[in-house]
Amino acid sequence: QVQLVESGGRLVQTGGSLRLSCVASGRTFRSYAMGWFRQAPGKEREFVATISSNSYTYYGDFAKGRFTISRDNAKNTVYLQMNSLKPEDTAVYYCAADRSGMMGRVRLGMYDYWGQGTQVTVSS
Repeated sequence: QVQLVESGGRLVQTGGSLRLSCVASGRTFRSYAMGWFRQAPGKEREFVATISSNSYTYYGDFAKGRFTISRDNAKNTVYLQMNSLKPEDTAVYYCAADRSGMMGRVRLGMYDYWGQGTQVTVSS
C-alpha cells in the first residue's frame, strides 16, 4: 500500500505561481508513474500532468507552457510547478501513483493510489 500526501496549495493572486508537492510512502516510488489531477466544484476530476518512471512527461492542454511536473526519487516526491495562474485553475489538486510506471497515463482509472488533495485558489 502506498500513501500519498499533497501539500503546497493555498490562495494566490492571478498571475502568481505555486509549487505543489506530493510525498509517497514506500520503497518503490521510483518505479511508479505519477500524475496530478484536479477537480473544481461541480466538475469532474481532470488530468493535469503525468511523469513516467523514466521521467517522460505529458500535460493536459491547459497545462502546457504553464505547469511543469518533476520528480525526485531520492525524496519520494513529485512536484507540480504552476506559473501564470488563472482563476479557472482553482480546484483541489490530487496526486496519484500508477504501478505500471508507463508514460502517458492520462485517465483516472490508470492509477492505483490517490492522495487526499490540496486546495488551490486563484483570486481574480
